[in-house]
Amino acid sequence: MRSKLIEKMLTTGNLIFTGVFIVIFVIVMLWSYKKDSISDKIHFKGASKILMITIIVILLMLLYVKMRHRL
Repeated sequence: MRSKLIEKMLTTGNLIFTGVFIVIFVIVMLWSYKKDSISDKIHFKGASKILMITIIVILLMLLYVKMRHRL
């Protein structure tokens, strides 16, 4: 059951606009992702290795700080 405030704020036109906007936005985002995924494989070949190394280094730094703090 809708409250009276929501009924005043959301007219039928607003709901139609919102629905159409969401559908078009999702379609454009999917199209853009498919288009970019081809070039991403070429340009970002080793990115996952760099990310994993960065995460490991940060975790090792945190571990070092925690161990130093206990001493």
